[in-house]
Amino acid sequence: MGLLECCARCLVGAPFASLVATGLCFFGVALFCGCGHEALTGTEKLIETYFSKNYQDYEYLINVIHAFQYVIYGTASFFFLYGALLLAEGFYTTGAVRQIFGDYKTTICGKGLSATVTGGQKGRGSRGQHQAQSLERVCHCLGKWLGHPDKFVGITYALTVVWLLVFACSAVPVYIYFNTWTTCQSIAFPSKTSASIGSLCADARMYGVLPWNAFPGKVCGSNLLSICKTAEFQMTFHLFIAAFVGAAATLVSLLTFMIAATYNFAVLKLMGRGTKF
Repeated sequence: MGLLECCARCLVGAPFASLVATGLCFFGVALFCGCGHEALTGTEKLIETYFSKNYQDYEYLINVIHAFQYVIYGTASFFFLYGALLLAEGFYTTGAVRQIFGDYKTTICGKGLSATVTGGQKGRGSRGQHQAQSLERVCHCLGKWLGHPDKFVGITYALTVVWLLVFACSAVPVYIYFNTWTTCQSIAFPSKTSASIGSLCADARMYGVLPWNAFPGKVCGSNLLSICKTAEFQMTFHLFIAAFVGAAATLVSLLTFMIAATYNFAVLKLMGRGTKF
């Protein structure tokens, strides 16, 4: 019963919203960064193979793609670290909130954080409890850093706004590839359109991918259809879609983190016995 009771207390004290948000964040970031990196590589190959014969025309594009790929490496590292910090903050502040409501008996670390965020007094134990008190002091110091949901709310709010822009930008390549795919469908089934096949083109210059003096810059008719049928085009298109889904999942996880941290902050602020954050 001791082990079962301990597991039950851990489950009661677990911040399920933070756990779900952390899993969703890790999944979304991994999907966005991994698929986005490969999709950019595929786009580079498509441009230099079919849309331009002069390296100077797409040299700037390649530099931008490589810069974005390096940014992706940093984004993945940052989000995995920040997601772990948010999960730790969720465990600590959820324990403090549930101690206030008396939902479960806290552990040594829970007591250490409680003394930090609720202004409680630390009791003095006997010599036999010296090791436990040392661990409690360590947790108390850790709680001083993690037990500030207001700071996490502010950082997460700013990060959510930034990621909202990333989410919007991730929709742009999906839109471009979808338009190209739609044009290919019109070429493959000419009966569904009144335009001639030769006038149906995909122009990379129109989207700002290439300069206007790039040659040829666009591909039309049956040549465009043959590009759309390549595995490289299909794979790149689907990778951008997966990256877009990953960005959406990450945005949902950030919103979940922000809501959970805001709730914990509000409870600790209103019921924390005059706690100063």
